[in-house]
Amino acid sequence: MGNAAANLDTLDADLSPGALATDPDVVEKYRRDWTQSDAAGMPLGVVRARDADDVQAAVRWAAAHGIPIVPRGAGSGLSGGSCAVDGCIVLSLERMRTVEIDVGTRTAVVEPGALNVEVKRAAAEHGLWYPPDPSSFEICSIGGNVATNAGGLCCVKYGVTTDYVLGLDVVLADGTFVRLGGQRIKDVAGLSLLKLFVGSEGTLGIVTRAVLRLVPAQPPAATLVATFATVEGAANAVVAIGAVLRASMMELMDAASINAVEDYVTMGLDRSAGAMLIAQSDAPGAARGEEVELMQRECEAHGAKECFVTDDPAEGELFAAARRAAFPAIERRGALMLEDVGVPVPLLPELLGGIADIAARNRVEIPVVAHAGDGNTHPIVVYPPGDDEARDRAALAFDEVMALAIRLGGTITGEHGIGRLKRAALPEQLGPEVMALTHRVKAALDPQGILNPGAGF
Repeated sequence: MGNAAANLDTLDADLSPGALATDPDVVEKYRRDWTQSDAAGMPLGVVRARDADDVQAAVRWAAAHGIPIVPRGAGSGLSGGSCAVDGCIVLSLERMRTVEIDVGTRTAVVEPGALNVEVKRAAAEHGLWYPPDPSSFEICSIGGNVATNAGGLCCVKYGVTTDYVLGLDVVLADGTFVRLGGQRIKDVAGLSLLKLFVGSEGTLGIVTRAVLRLVPAQPPAATLVATFATVEGAANAVVAIGAVLRASMMELMDAASINAVEDYVTMGLDRSAGAMLIAQSDAPGAARGEEVELMQRECEAHGAKECFVTDDPAEGELFAAARRAAFPAIERRGALMLEDVGVPVPLLPELLGGIADIAARNRVEIPVVAHAGDGNTHPIVVYPPGDDEARDRAALAFDEVMALAIRLGGTITGEHGIGRLKRAALPEQLGPEVMALTHRVKAALDPQGILNPGAGF
């Protein structure tokens, strides 16, 4: 490592002017993602790449010296996937922000540092839409979305990131540049290597460009907001609705998350509710109203206290904004351990009931928000910062939530990735054969193990 540090000047010479930063104050800003993990290591330096050439130069240098590379986008990750390790080079892609819209092919050609919202805005100028919409869409990067196969509020109907990736430029662990896919809707030539890199969390290669599929602008949506006495009642309504139609949004907030948001920004939410569903339909014509009426009937049949319906898209967006505010609102309540577990939709009531039992047994608060329509929940374990005993109970609850999801035939992550926080639970979900196959793929593409070591698996 000492030799590598001494040779940082050779790396600097191969990069764009000013791309390499070693000033401790600058480096400190790139050590952690949104988790603010105490386990983050100290990098040798940060490369703020301006283009694919900078990425190749950094990776080639790291490969020559056996130095770890930790790729980083906007730093909004929720599983520790872009937290630094000791002696690494953090490779930031935040300066690679180009977005080009090709109307003829309905694609966006995007550099990894571009924010999700920037792609949406650029597409909207041409009457097009990029559907994947994480709650953090205003601050998260496309590179990070690809790395974790991010989802969002509308994925129940429109799918997740991988459904919109048509092409990727990737720098491999030895610095080789490869171009996979392109502006083609259908392409089955060769192995499906493109999808191998989506969701790989920077462990197999570093994305320097993405070709994203766009669709016509989303039709106006009608919104239903239903409140329930219990979270199980809301979950049962979700199961019933999902059996007969596919909503364009189906979000759930429990009592703790409702009150956290209302404390954070007053929105007039029902503080007495045990849970709230925010559902939307963007079906064409009269079908939109019919779908909302059906959803309302199912909510009332499963004990809804109150139902509110609006055809005003702006009014509906206010409720979606309340849901998006949940993470920053809950963050104000203490230190957090964020979960991202999912189960088959019919088992959602059992998952939510089990999470409540885990919270009570471990004497911790676990507010829950969920992309309920596809069974993906975000239980957020909250504990007082600086209280080691409470942190131990929170960590136990964190592990128990993942074990519960696995026991129900679910997953320990639906969209945030394994990162560094969930590695220990992954073998239990995948099993030894799949873990062995995973390591074989990693060894083939990154034999030195320098790409984001400790993340994913």
